[in-house]
Amino acid sequence: MAASLRLRGAASGLRYWSRRQPPAVASLAAVCSRSMASKTPVGFIGVGNMGNPMAKNLMKHGYPLIIYDVFPDACKEFLDAGEQVVSSPADVAEKADRIITMLPTSINAIEAYSGANGILKKVKKGSLLIDSSTIDPMVSKELAKEVEKMGAVFMDAPVSGGVGAARSGNLTFMVGGVEEEFAAAQELLGCMGSNVVYCGAVGTGQAAKICNNLLLAISMIGTAEAMNLGIRLGLDPKLLAKILNMSSGRCWSSDTYNPVPGVMDGVPSANNYQGGFGTTLMAKVQLVLPRESIVLQYLSSNCLIHKTRLYIPST
Repeated sequence: MAASLRLRGAASGLRYWSRRQPPAVASLAAVCSRSMASKTPVGFIGVGNMGNPMAKNLMKHGYPLIIYDVFPDACKEFLDAGEQVVSSPADVAEKADRIITMLPTSINAIEAYSGANGILKKVKKGSLLIDSSTIDPMVSKELAKEVEKMGAVFMDAPVSGGVGAARSGNLTFMVGGVEEEFAAAQELLGCMGSNVVYCGAVGTGQAAKICNNLLLAISMIGTAEAMNLGIRLGLDPKLLAKILNMSSGRCWSSDTYNPVPGVMDGVPSANNYQGGFGTTLMAKVQLVLPRESIVLQYLSSNCLIHKTRLYIPST
């Protein structure tokens, strides 16, 4: 298959790239003029909570975009900014040979790639397809096989960091796929993230992400329960958070994404839990956890789940 692919640069040494400080960027309107007009269009499918700011960061780095989302209203601001908006994933594949997908579930990813109007209907030979959705690793592997049959390359590259990191361009990408294609993927992913890590074959990026989600679920559950206990025992939640964050219980869930309203600004708990990573998405770790897992039981219970919102139980 390598002979049919465009040369995108050989990867060597440690497969890890980090950008400590994001480059200064112009406003969204200013970048539409594009001083780097030589850059070829990049397809982007799925411009929701995460995909929207990710796509905007590609624009800020001078990449013209071919946009598709199942909800047309989500594409409006890109259309207003002068980007091309098309009516199906197949149309994206017809116009771009580098495509990024950012979708909620495995079913959505399968439909975007293999559906009646999916990417594979019009994908070009030599295309690079990067899926940043968090999905079942086995689905990634199956999609990669179908993509390979079409003479193209598939890489899984799920992200960590949430909406805030997506906006600031500081996501962490965990990349699985053909090692020789890592440099080509890094070129695009580095516009949206400060850390791009090569994990191994297709599916290993998803494996790393699911492990991270498992650990995050554990720490978020622990933080929520600890905060709830302290509040019920009469502690001020801001004071308790301060103490936890200078003590051994400190974690990302307590110092960066605290689940208690009023403790921190700029997080979902400060915005009626809007814009965050819902527990229904977190529950995708069920794909690989054994049934007897305590975490799985917790995620499946009503103790910390109300629709898609993590909240502090009252009892």
